[in-house]
Amino acid sequence: MEKTYHIRIRELREDHDLSQAKIAELLGTSQQMYSRYETGEHEMPILHLITLAKFYRVSADYILGLSNRK
Repeated sequence: MEKTYHIRIRELREDHDLSQAKIAELLGTSQQMYSRYETGEHEMPILHLITLAKFYRVSADYILGLSNRK
């Protein structure tokens, strides 16, 4: 089963021992909205994808589940 970006962003955050609030602050959004990204209730904007890829030093393809190479 391929991982969706919802799962990948949660795993990356947890792997770095960060809270949803901390990542929300990085993205300039609320913790509640970021939580909706992780649950798939709301689509994440492309600018947030780019910011997270740079922050975690992984490719956007990895976050999107298109590649397993970070």
